Amino acid sequence: MDDDYLEAVLDLVARIPAGRAMTYGTIAEVIAEQAAGRGDAPRGGPRQVGQVMSRAGGGVPWWRVVNAAGRPPEHHRVRALAELRAEGTPLSADGERVALRRAIWFPDETA
Repeated sequence: MDDDYLEAVLDLVARIPAGRAMTYGTIAEVIAEQAAGRGDAPRGGPRQVGQVMSRAGGGVPWWRVVNAAGRPPEHHRVRALAELRAEGTPLSADGERVALRRAIWFPDETA
């Protein structure tokens, strides 16, 4: 994984507003679109985004990044859900997942 990809992921995650969330796959798609817009080859997918978050995501709001089912990382589930609740992020009825239809954020949206 190169530094440019790492920075692109972390920069995007840092921009996710409180109360909103993105999936690993959505982050990968946005970064691929940005690369294509610059004429660069797309690189990385959801797994690579997960690797970035695992290795270097501590300085950004990592709890706003969830899997395609809306679940936060299992090994940080309790803390992530507490952060999400505190921010007023829409959650599923059981409170265990982000309600992605209501909470998903795309970078072209205003906060």
